[in-house]
Amino acid sequence: MLSVLRVHLPSDIPIVGCELTPYVLLRRPDKTVTTDDVPDSSPIEGHFLRYKWYRIQSDKKVAVCSVHPSEQATLQCLGCVKAKIPVAKSYHCSPKCFSDAWQHHRVLHDRAASAVNENGSEEEELFGRFNSSSSAASLSGSASATSLTNGSTPLYPAAVTQRSGGETWFEVGRFKTYTPTADDIGHVLKFECVVVEADTKVPVGHANTILTSRVIPAPSPSPRRLVPVNGVDVIGHLDSDGRLSSSGTFTVLSYNILSDVYATSELYSYCPSWALSWPYRRQNLLREIVGYRADIVCLQEVQSDHYEEFFAPELDKHGYVGLYKRKTNEVYSGNTNTIDGCATFFRRDRFSHVKKYEVEFNKAAQSWTDSQLPSAQKKTALNRLFKDNVALIVVLEAKFSNQGADNPGKRQLLCVANTHVNVHQDLKDVKLWQVHTLLKGLEKIAASADIPMLVCGDFNSVPGSAPHALLAMGKVDPLHPDLAADPLGILRPNSKLVHQLPLVSAYSSFARMGVGIGLEQQRRRLDPTTNEPLFTNCTRDFIGTLDYIFYTADSLTVESLLELLDEESLRKDTALPSPEWSSDHIALLAEFRCMPRARR
Repeated sequence: MLSVLRVHLPSDIPIVGCELTPYVLLRRPDKTVTTDDVPDSSPIEGHFLRYKWYRIQSDKKVAVCSVHPSEQATLQCLGCVKAKIPVAKSYHCSPKCFSDAWQHHRVLHDRAASAVNENGSEEEELFGRFNSSSSAASLSGSASATSLTNGSTPLYPAAVTQRSGGETWFEVGRFKTYTPTADDIGHVLKFECVVVEADTKVPVGHANTILTSRVIPAPSPSPRRLVPVNGVDVIGHLDSDGRLSSSGTFTVLSYNILSDVYATSELYSYCPSWALSWPYRRQNLLREIVGYRADIVCLQEVQSDHYEEFFAPELDKHGYVGLYKRKTNEVYSGNTNTIDGCATFFRRDRFSHVKKYEVEFNKAAQSWTDSQLPSAQKKTALNRLFKDNVALIVVLEAKFSNQGADNPGKRQLLCVANTHVNVHQDLKDVKLWQVHTLLKGLEKIAASADIPMLVCGDFNSVPGSAPHALLAMGKVDPLHPDLAADPLGILRPNSKLVHQLPLVSAYSSFARMGVGIGLEQQRRRLDPTTNEPLFTNCTRDFIGTLDYIFYTADSLTVESLLELLDEESLRKDTALPSPEWSSDHIALLAEFRCMPRARR
């Protein structure tokens, strides 16, 4: 007879909005063991599996800490309550937690104060006392009970399954998978699995159950604002669809989302295991990406199975069309479904797809060795050059125009390159060769059409490195230290390391243009020697800039940029990924305007 051998959850900490799918190990009547589902529509020898989920509603309600959401809250910030900041952000698990988080937490008060001031209220009355000190109240008894539904009234099913010992169990689901809701916050969930006889619908044997920890809200980082580079101290205004209301502009997002195969507890031991799990990270990443409302989205480290099964269908619901290029697999020896690659999405109401080019650096390496090296040296050379990296180049046509009445029918094309360059720090020659190869390909496209260009991605190269110099300056100094190691001669002669594209790093606009409080704050987050962000990648072992958005300055102008994070924004003693930010990189976003052709 069909029997259940084992039931467990990949993570026992449930998060609002993240699917819970238990692992159920079965023994079939023929004694084989499987994890396949057995629904009532396909019973095995007259038996199937029935699933139920319950919310355990205790008479004693619990608030959860806003910083450590797996911990019960013991303190509430009175300033948050008074300022009408979302109540979930006001709770802390200990005085030390509240004290450690204060520098980050006070930003919530400052922003609330700014909003109050703009509405004509007096800041000092509400917020002045928080300038140098903090205030919190202990939670006890009924005081903590006010928080649990975040101000909303829970809607529980009418049927109560069981009540004992001060606990009430409410049935909330009848499928194997359950997605916790806001009503579940602070409560324990119970999963039940039982074998049922198909004819009588009567359970056979005992039910297998498992309890979760208390459901926690999905951590929400402080939103990042769009900062205009013209020096006007206002944030970017969004229209009813969430996009910038300025006509004739478009936004581009570049983001290395951290492939699931790399998001391990061995590499990121400081991040809670539940926050590293893919069911959690994918929902958190999706919320972040959709929240930016970018017209064009360039993602790196997107696994091929995640593109097909998650990002493509989910972003399609939000109006995006996707194109994908998987890395090659001459080097990779794992499951081909988990090979990552580059994905480029664009809003179908803003752009249409014209052409797609795929760059495989392995093919370029094969071509170079075939033409430049004797057969005896090819294997050694290819072992060094074959790294499976790729680039995806997409030509789009805008469905909007700022060309004016002079060229009413003129097509506005845009070329967008999305790449992820080799990561190995001891292969500086390979990094530079890959970037040079990509730029030569883009030059050929530029020679065939008058077309603005964007070059986005994770270049695994810090500001001032040879790849960065080639991109930003159009050439590499022959004495640059990165040129010292070139065992294959792929960089010789050094005079060939040039290109004619007028590329400029978008984020350097913070240093070059305008004045204002917002710009000054962003300038402090730039490296003054390179005018690039202080970091786009932040782990315990490395902090620095690896990601860029470059644009052709003769055809595009930067209007605004997504504000940079600083270490304070990432909270004290933390690194990426974290429960709030689900990648070890931060997203970059720029708003551009196409120059009228008369100005080019």
